Amino acid sequence: MKTELKNISFEEAIPKVTAALADQGFGVLTTIDTRATFKKKLDVDTHPRVILGACNPHFAIKSLEIAPELSLLMPCNVVVEERDGRIHVSALDPKMMGQFSPEAMKNTEFAAILGEAGGKLQKALDSLSK
Repeated sequence: MKTELKNISFEEAIPKVTAALADQGFGVLTTIDTRATFKKKLDVDTHPRVILGACNPHFAIKSLEIAPELSLLMPCNVVVEERDGRIHVSALDPKMMGQFSPEAMKNTEFAAILGEAGGKLQKALDSLSK
């Protein structure tokens, strides 16, 4: 899942993405600024990139009740980065989590939860390109 933001700075993009996620029931639990981290730890300059750890608690608790091992993959990462002067936003489709728990994917409720979560993440990304 990905989109590109137009006519917006990187600094403006972070709160816009956070708001779009919130509109779909996702809160941001963590924010990792890779550019700042690489500069501090390695004295290396990179392009701006922030990884937002997004979580929809309703989907998370249901998913973990069915497949506790998915806690390794939570929260869902949403990446905001500036490359070539353009702002890119991407997220992993939650349905991909099912690959880590094939047994749980046999549970139709679990598959539906992942599908619904993916749909809401896609709506959040789609709203950014309007």
